[in-house]
Amino acid sequence: MSFKVTIQPSGHVFTANEKESVLDAAIRQGINFPYGCRGGSCAGCRGKLLQGEIRYFFGQPPGLSPIDVDHGFVLFCQAEARSDLVIEVREIASAQEIRVKNLPCRVEKMERLAHDVMRLLLKLPTGERMQFFSGQYIEILMKDGRRRAFSIANAPHEDNFIELHVRYVANGDFTEHVFSTMKEKELLRIEGPLGTFYLREDSDKPIILMAGGTGFAPVKAILEHAFAEGMTRPIHLYWGARAKRDLYLDALPRQWAQEHSNFTYTPVLSEPMAEDGWQGRTGFVHEAVMADYATLLGYEVYACGPPIMVKTGFELFTTQRGLSVDDYFSDAFEFAKDSKKK
Repeated sequence: MSFKVTIQPSGHVFTANEKESVLDAAIRQGINFPYGCRGGSCAGCRGKLLQGEIRYFFGQPPGLSPIDVDHGFVLFCQAEARSDLVIEVREIASAQEIRVKNLPCRVEKMERLAHDVMRLLLKLPTGERMQFFSGQYIEILMKDGRRRAFSIANAPHEDNFIELHVRYVANGDFTEHVFSTMKEKELLRIEGPLGTFYLREDSDKPIILMAGGTGFAPVKAILEHAFAEGMTRPIHLYWGARAKRDLYLDALPRQWAQEHSNFTYTPVLSEPMAEDGWQGRTGFVHEAVMADYATLLGYEVYACGPPIMVKTGFELFTTQRGLSVDDYFSDAFEFAKDSKKK
């Protein structure tokens, strides 16, 4: 059974299922409440219950004071809807409104996705969660003060861990450590979420996603979020890589293409190897977009990957395909020695 939840003063409406917190239901459907721990202690998701009935999963949360209760406040991370609800809560409209946190974390799991790509699952301390928009990134704070930035590869509603896709860079201090000496349970310190590369959900324009290499990581987060909230806008993913082995999670977008009628997947290889037996598209990924779309007027393009891909895509799409400069969202992955790099 599900119930209708109406937010005041915005008038936004979403549905909450049984055994699902009101906060989880909102995030799943692309409505962003403020939150912190998601465990009932911090009161970050506090709001008012104006109409209807809720039930707490584990009794009254510790983050609610008796005065809060007297004034009709509830914590939506612990509240299950038991009827249609009318609630009052602040909604987060942009990434600038999300609190940036500096937190320790533990490397919960390491998984080799390709010869040069490692998936890291980071676990935050008990009682801590990081709120983020799909597509944003975090920075890993190294002991010598340098920072390394990596896109968050999981969707906001699946935030038990922070998923990163780390590509090996020769002589890169952090990636050398990841691929040679890092062990599970190691402690790191991170800061985030950061960046303005995230899915714009207040639009009805069709979407083109253009990823290069591990630029697939934030794109994965965007797609998982879009599918979870039932987005019906046409979405076309172009993923560019050198050889077939570099499409390190190729089966995943192929599965999505089978499951979602509004989603199309086009992998593009620039240097396929003979053993690949590749019958698909070749060349540069931006060239495939140009070949397929005579106009991009009325589209949104999200580009993430090497700077040359991001820059070339912007120049060609806006000057030769009619894309509005305001509809090109990008995150260029740069590799350098001292500052924030991916």
